[in-house]
Amino acid sequence: MPETSNVNVNAGDVLALVGTTKGAFILRSGSERKEWTVGGPYFPGFAVYAFAYDNRKGRNRLWAAVNQMHWGSYLSSSDDFGQTWTKPEAYGIKFPAETDTAVKQIWQIALGHPDQPDTLYCGVEPAALFRSDDAGTTWSLVQGLYDHPHRPQWQPGGGGLCLHTILPDPSNSKRLHIAISTGGHYRSDDGGETWNARNVGVRAQFLPPENWYPEFGQCVHKIVSHPANPNRLFLQNHWGLYRSDDAGDSWQDVANGVPSDFGFAMVSDRQNVDGAYIVPLESDQFRCTPEAKLRVYRTRNAGASWEPLANGLPQENAFETVLRDGMAGDALDPMGVYFGTRSGKLFGSNDAGESWTNIMEGLPPVVCVKTAVV
Repeated sequence: MPETSNVNVNAGDVLALVGTTKGAFILRSGSERKEWTVGGPYFPGFAVYAFAYDNRKGRNRLWAAVNQMHWGSYLSSSDDFGQTWTKPEAYGIKFPAETDTAVKQIWQIALGHPDQPDTLYCGVEPAALFRSDDAGTTWSLVQGLYDHPHRPQWQPGGGGLCLHTILPDPSNSKRLHIAISTGGHYRSDDGGETWNARNVGVRAQFLPPENWYPEFGQCVHKIVSHPANPNRLFLQNHWGLYRSDDAGDSWQDVANGVPSDFGFAMVSDRQNVDGAYIVPLESDQFRCTPEAKLRVYRTRNAGASWEPLANGLPQENAFETVLRDGMAGDALDPMGVYFGTRSGKLFGSNDAGESWTNIMEGLPPVVCVKTAVV
């Protein structure tokens, strides 16, 4: 096994939490975000598709989803920024025995609503949602979604039938959004008891044209929101770039001036309720950056237009791919933006995307990037 290094973390530091197909890494910087130290690899040889940082109630807890090909998936936590990690004797994320279903992979970890400081959510494959109300000690299946009448008709996308996006509404403790590939976008307004498909206006372009706008079955790749205006959502679809101003009741196409409306990664602009970042890919057949140029696109006007941000990024022979959880923003001002590629490069900007640096390369394929400000 490779030797693991650790980082020393102080109050005010910024962390980039990077999951790869062969382990996880923790990168640390000061608030200027210019020089980075690297800890890891953690869980060497195992894929880490999800990270989360929980600082509620005085915690400094990292969560990582460890996906082992032969032994299944489990959640591991660290209260000392990676110095030590838990290894459960029994896996907590598991379906009840009567369902005759097994967790194939953990795709997402998310904190609960602000007024529920001990609540965590976890999204898995096959598509299902789990909830913990004791800070991750025990977990239970969200039965209302598992029993949804649409569930038998959901079909797997290229990455499997995964519940990959979990968005609690910070203004409404009963409202929760989830996205499933390829089930679509669903919303609960009663704390997870019942769920309704909310996909009006979103195409399922892989279906025959007469069936492009079904009630459900869209291949949603990512949904983001802004805490100051949680009714405003941005959605990156398998072909399609959308905005909703009514918490997902309806969607409108905002692919204005982008080289492709196909892609995976999407991040909300924390300093601008009308802002978001994406990394377009050429097509579902050729999932690389268009024209072999690595460009992040930003909107500051709710999708009326998008501008390329390429200063410091390679613009020749950059056949790069950024996956759905491969980009994240931090909570500082100006916002830091970070993304990792399947070729093992990690790029970052400390000025809201105006300029970029190559923070690290030579990593295994990057599948997850999250951030934390300690």
